[in-house]
Amino acid sequence: MALPFPMEKGLTLPQDCRHFLHSLRMRSKYALFLAFVVVVFVFIEKENKIISRVSDKLKQIPQSLVDANSTDPALVLAENASLLSLSELDSAFTQLQSRLRNFSLQLGVAPAEEAQEEATEWEQESRPPAEAPPRRHLLLMATTRTGSSFVGEFFNQQGNIFYLFEPLWHIERTVSFEQGGANAAGSALVYRDVLKQLFLCDLYLLEHFIIPAPEDHLTQFVFRRGSSRSLCEDPVCTPLVKKVFEKYPCKNRRCGLLNMTLASEACRRKEHMAIKAVRIRQLEFLQPLAEDPRLDLRVIQLVRDPRAVLASRMVAFADKYETWKKWLAKGQDQLREEEVLRLKGNCESIRLSAELGLRQPAWLRGRYMLVRYEDVALRPLQKAQEMYRFAGIPLTPQVEDWIQKNTQAAHDGIYSTQKNSSEQFEKWRFSMPFKLAQVVQAACGPAMRLFGYKPVQDAASLSNRSVSLLEERGTFWVT
Repeated sequence: MALPFPMEKGLTLPQDCRHFLHSLRMRSKYALFLAFVVVVFVFIEKENKIISRVSDKLKQIPQSLVDANSTDPALVLAENASLLSLSELDSAFTQLQSRLRNFSLQLGVAPAEEAQEEATEWEQESRPPAEAPPRRHLLLMATTRTGSSFVGEFFNQQGNIFYLFEPLWHIERTVSFEQGGANAAGSALVYRDVLKQLFLCDLYLLEHFIIPAPEDHLTQFVFRRGSSRSLCEDPVCTPLVKKVFEKYPCKNRRCGLLNMTLASEACRRKEHMAIKAVRIRQLEFLQPLAEDPRLDLRVIQLVRDPRAVLASRMVAFADKYETWKKWLAKGQDQLREEEVLRLKGNCESIRLSAELGLRQPAWLRGRYMLVRYEDVALRPLQKAQEMYRFAGIPLTPQVEDWIQKNTQAAHDGIYSTQKNSSEQFEKWRFSMPFKLAQVVQAACGPAMRLFGYKPVQDAASLSNRSVSLLEERGTFWVT
């Protein structure tokens, strides 16, 4: 029977099909070869483990026989020729394993152990880096002669804190402010804005207030530079330049002019920052700093018995208290009213800030701590631990050592930070006239009651050390 059309001889497949079949055959060959290599490698690995275990067991036999029969190890090995065979087999297997590993690497197949190591390294690299501890911005807020230089050393001695000693002194010396009213508010705003930039390590801002002005960011007139360790250590401490006078040099080493660029960089490298300031009086003006997301502000307000503060100021700033001295010397019945009002205004400013902090407004919650200088003087290490705990910064042994060495010292100069604190904090009681104490108690009564300072009723009580002038207070720590 004839077909309706003739059958063509040598019927061929399309070109694409031929390429596909060829590619499929090549892939199958490679897959089989790789599978064979992997199977061989796994098999050899298992055999190696079995042989190693058997070898270890058999290698223990000669030693046990030696211990039991005191037989020469060479004779035992001769009688146990299988051990030599196993040893030769181990050596041969090691060579085979090495060749197989090299061959696998050439094919791009990593051995199991190396693959596991690579996976572990990848996991470690892919993990997010550990978060750095939050950077704290600590403000030691005080007034003059309250022991703030002494307490400030608790933070100056900590190696991971960039500490500045009274940087606002330059603003006070440069910008003219009058007492009271709008001018007082204006000064507080200027101080606040400068403080914010300093907390952000913008130390260049100080150059606008330093007299004479720095040249090329170099200056020798930063106030009390030697009281800030961060400004006197490497790399901020540059080589000394001969015949260049520095008004406030470093204490323990000789440094060149202060480079504000290096100081700013050092500030950014430190984990935390602390500033001591006696020119910030109104706590409410610090609200923008507490709410700034770039800052993590902590405020420690340091207070002291106003009678002790006045007694210390009359010695340290004698020229400003000539009126008080004349009043005491001449025995006049009344002091000039403006002097009393100034004293009362200072006490009220401190009291109002403390009351605001203790009320715990939302913007200040967890950011305010009130500390009495007298408590620090009596229990310095304990109070230091409390302040560091409040700040969220671990206290280092370096600070603890400094406290131990410097709170038992005999030296007690006007501006000294070395003193026998437990004996010195009430020294003023034995030299203050009773009528002077009466004036302070009348002007600062509300502040004294808030802070727990007891008034005295006569001269004998004032000079009697057994009569305590302190009420017991817990830690003024707002959480």
